[in-house]
Order: sequence, then structure tokens, then C-alpha cells
Amino acid sequence: MNIDFTGKKAIVCGGSRGIGRAIALGFAHCGGDVSICARDPKALEETRVEIAKLGRKAHAISADLSKGDAVRGYVKAAAAALDGVDFLVNNASGFGTSDDDKGWGTNFTVDMMAIVHATQEALPALKASKGSVLNISSIAAHHPSARQPPYGAMKAAVIHYTTTQAAMYARDKVRVNCIAPGSIDFPGGVWDKRKTENPALYNGTLQSIPFGRMGAPEEIASVALFLASPLASWVTGQTIAVAGGQGL
Repeated sequence: MNIDFTGKKAIVCGGSRGIGRAIALGFAHCGGDVSICARDPKALEETRVEIAKLGRKAHAISADLSKGDAVRGYVKAAAAALDGVDFLVNNASGFGTSDDDKGWGTNFTVDMMAIVHATQEALPALKASKGSVLNISSIAAHHPSARQPPYGAMKAAVIHYTTTQAAMYARDKVRVNCIAPGSIDFPGGVWDKRKTENPALYNGTLQSIPFGRMGAPEEIASVALFLASPLASWVTGQTIAVAGGQGL
């Protein structure tokens, strides 16, 4: 069965690189119009152009998702540019790893509160379209790590928020789900940098994955598109780990 998003509109927060970019392009490949935001204007424009080349409406705004007003302003502008919202993806991460105020503050404002602000702003349009929300967490939510206590804690909070929102908005026929990716490798990404900066960590992590390799952004996008589609019309409040068995 083919997934057809013709006439549908997606907002992808953190959509210029990696997982967000793959989801945005996947949605456009299936016929949907897409808005993306990120902080890097160069990567943002490159991805916007790729979406436009697929013949879809492509909207992009550079925004600092650590700022609540910026998040709300972006979602409002995106909904206006697309003339509605059917699918909201909350993908941005601050990747705060230090166990200090800066690390906790970064992850709280970007990994948690950006999701809250974006979802609240998009809700009227999502209720009108009976759309859905996808939050990107991480398998770090389930597996303690001395390297990144704030990251794992906030990703666990994302999962809890997902189930809470799913219960709250089911009566409005708005579905809210979550993906918990494992280690994803792509050019310029965190794991790509660790190949050279910390090869011991990279190789140790690689050996811990039963599939014997790290994942690709497109493998997360495939599950995201399923969750956005009518194929998942009775799926809400769920977190799906896409990790090649990592953490088992």
C-alpha cells in the first residue's frame, strides 16, 4: 500500500539535517507540502530547495528553538504559509551532555519546552485537520548514561508528555506518537564526528548494536511517515524504538 500525502501539510521543527531532513523529504516525496525550521540558514535553504524540486510547496524559517516566542512564531507562520497543519514533527535537540546548569538548561529548553510550545501553537490547526504529532525522543530515555544525564532525562520526559497529550487530545481525533531512535550516523552528525573525535566510544557503541551497524535517518523517516499516515489511524500514545536492537 502506498502512502499518499497529496494535499497534506507538515511542519518539521529541526528539519534541515539528519532525521528531520529525511522526514521532511519523505513527506514531500509522498506528495505533501512542508515547512521546516532550524538555526543554520545555509542547511535550511539547501533542504528547502530539495523539497521544492519535488514539486511541493516548501517553506523555511531560521529559528532558535530554545526561545519560546521564536517557536510559537515559527509554527504560526508555517501554518499560515501552508494554509493548515496535518502533521507536526518535533525533532530538535540541544544535545546537552554536561551535568551542570548549562547542560540541563539546554536540554530543557530545546528537547522539552520547544515541543510544548510548538504543540500548543499547532493544536487549533491540528484539531481542525484531525492531524497528528510526532515527537522524537531517544533510546537514551530508557538506558542510563553517565555521559549525558540531562539528555536522557529530557528524552524520557518527552515520552511521558507524548502519552499525556495523546490521552488529552484523543477526543479531538488528534494522534500523538513518539519515535525513540538509536544511534544514527549521517554526514556532519554527532556520530559522524565521534568517528574521529572519540573512536573508542564510536566503535564500542557500534559493537553494542545487534544489527552490527548504526541507523540511517531514512530508517527513522519511514516509521515517521507510517505514523502520520492513515495506516496508523488507531495508533496514539505510542513510542516506537527504531534502533536495530540497540539496548536490548
